[in-house]
Amino acid sequence: MIKHRFIALSLASIVFFTGIGLSALPVNAAKADFDIVIRRGKIIDGTGNPWFYGDVGIRGGKIVEIGDLSRRPASEEIDAKGLMVAPGFIDVHTHVDRGIFGLPFAANFIRDGVTTIVTGNCGSSVKDVGRYLQRLEDTGGALNIATLVGHNTALRAVKGDAGTALTPEQWAQCKTFLRKAMSGGAVGMSTGLEYSPGKFSSTEEIIELQKVVAELGGIYTSHMRNEDVTILPAIEEALRIGREAGCRVEISHFKIGDGCLEDGIEQPLAMVLEARRQGLEVWVDVYPYTASSTGISLLLPNWVFEQGSEKAREILSDPQRLKKVFADMKAYHEGQRHRTSFGYAVIASSRAYPQFAGKSIQEAAQILKAGRLDEASSLDPATLPEVSMEDQYRTIVDIHLKGGASCVYHSMKESDVTKILQSPIASVCNDSGVRKPGRSRPHPRGYGSRARVLGRYVRQQGALSVEQAVHKMTFLPATAFRFKDRGILREGAWADITIFDPGRVIDRATFADPHQYSEGINFVLVNGEIVLEEGRFTGRLPGNPIYGPAWQER
Repeated sequence: MIKHRFIALSLASIVFFTGIGLSALPVNAAKADFDIVIRRGKIIDGTGNPWFYGDVGIRGGKIVEIGDLSRRPASEEIDAKGLMVAPGFIDVHTHVDRGIFGLPFAANFIRDGVTTIVTGNCGSSVKDVGRYLQRLEDTGGALNIATLVGHNTALRAVKGDAGTALTPEQWAQCKTFLRKAMSGGAVGMSTGLEYSPGKFSSTEEIIELQKVVAELGGIYTSHMRNEDVTILPAIEEALRIGREAGCRVEISHFKIGDGCLEDGIEQPLAMVLEARRQGLEVWVDVYPYTASSTGISLLLPNWVFEQGSEKAREILSDPQRLKKVFADMKAYHEGQRHRTSFGYAVIASSRAYPQFAGKSIQEAAQILKAGRLDEASSLDPATLPEVSMEDQYRTIVDIHLKGGASCVYHSMKESDVTKILQSPIASVCNDSGVRKPGRSRPHPRGYGSRARVLGRYVRQQGALSVEQAVHKMTFLPATAFRFKDRGILREGAWADITIFDPGRVIDRATFADPHQYSEGINFVLVNGEIVLEEGRFTGRLPGNPIYGPAWQER
């Protein structure tokens, strides 16, 4: 059932806020064949087939006819002449979770053409999946939302954040937790194996837990243990879990750090494709940027967190044990990765040091050494003292102890990103939550991933055809996650539709100025309702939860 939800505004307010006048309201509905007809567009159906001219007729939230509908009346019409009509884009790697309730328009997604997302990634999800999806059902939003259940979320629920092995009682509790999440509507389980406590889980533990999810039809998605110097065993682990648990596998935000392997991403991609040739259904997703983003704590040695976050604070606050921390950081960052500074790591947000947003860790260390925090935003780095790697290690520890930070890491090669995008099993993601403009200095991927692919990699570089790009953003991820009647333009499918200008679509968000919406996305429809019209929001919130294969209605 399609629910017609709106933000409560007066008619005058709607006209002012959205720029939509009375002409956009339904007329002659009793005589109309369709609720909406999209006319004269170039249709890209999502399958990868070449585009064709046609009209799309929508009724009751679904596509009911595609073809020449020029003589068929509709309550509303969209003139798509000169535009491309595609399925609404699907993003299977996001971190929206509860943020959608505070920002239900999800503007950074909708303005990038996204209509359906999967949240609960990287091992972290809401705790009560059933309650979460029911709340989405009740309140709505601009997007359709599915969720995974997080492996780390399950572990924390039964044993906290320490890296201890599960006891027999905790094993039973974890399995019960996962079954409840699946019956509540989760589409699978995610792991975040660079994060506590999951980083301390054995492969065998993950296999046994994933078997519970797999028996209920769930996919396994993984932020792997490593995406740089030991990426190959990390990939093999993900593939082994899929084989032994008997399930589909999605490797999250597939990438490799520059210089980690002689041939870059070639061998990792070959491993995944070979696994498919051997019969394992494995997919990957990728964001189209050469920088990643995650917490600053990943720069610290794993063993620091093995006994939990409180014990980690003790270790990092003890001058004697800090010597071993620095020695291990030196062995990895300088020895294995050959780093001479942390200039590549830019702070996006920090609770204790908000003035460091947009500054590299190296620059933050320089500012702290100079004792010039009050001037941080206006300082010329050339006027600051030089800092050693140990100075920068101390800055990392200091920021972590004072609440941590999110960082953007410029560490990948453009050629590797392009090769992943061109892989036949790769979909496009943004690895982002809902964004509030002006808050911190986040990675631009949260605003521009789809428009960047269409503008940069299709129009400007020719690395993909427009049909290939749309396929990677629609029917491919819908297939991987078994989203029935989404990600495709065909009769009977849900009318999730994105209409864009192929000559104008482009991302505007940059690392220096990330809070900029994409351009060239003209219309977005979700479940047959227009949520974005000529670049303006209509106030409608027709998004619905998407329930997983084991969902049991309460």
